[in-house]
Amino acid sequence: MGQGDGGNVIDELVTDHREVEELFGRIEALPPGADDRRLYADRATMELVRQSMTEEQYLHPSVRERVPGGDVLADDELDRHARAERIMKDLEGREADDPEFDRLVGLLMREVRTHLADEERNLFPRLRAECPTVILDGLGDKVRKARKTAPTRPHPSAPDEPPADETLAPGVGLVDRMRDAMTGPGKPY
Repeated sequence: MGQGDGGNVIDELVTDHREVEELFGRIEALPPGADDRRLYADRATMELVRQSMTEEQYLHPSVRERVPGGDVLADDELDRHARAERIMKDLEGREADDPEFDRLVGLLMREVRTHLADEERNLFPRLRAECPTVILDGLGDKVRKARKTAPTRPHPSAPDEPPADETLAPGVGLVDRMRDAMTGPGKPY
């Protein structure tokens, strides 16, 4: 099932994973230094922040409540999100022709790909085994609604739009602007 097709939370999150992979593939397909690498890195950042917040709000509480050892699993997820966000913040303000951009974007792709594969191989099957279908379906509905209210829903087929809402907290980095837009400034995530 694809996005908007009424899939359960796992279906919805796997669809999100594929969107991130598509953005990473677009970055990798471009030569080092190409300006569009920066554009796709910003889009991937926005998508990853939105996904992290969606998981933190809807997935992790269910993992903690329903999966044996769920607190440890959810805490590990939060640590991985924090690592990826640190890399994304280090990427902010670096141009595509900066050698550090290539190193950081490569590091981000490795970190995120490992995380997404682990979720799909380990976390999602455990959640599916422990969580009633009706709850998984209800969480899928919540994820779809959250997508609709997110400040931006970058899509890889629209590279000519601005990478972020320019009215959001000018001077603040993209990761922080996205989090603030979704939770409100100063609120914990």
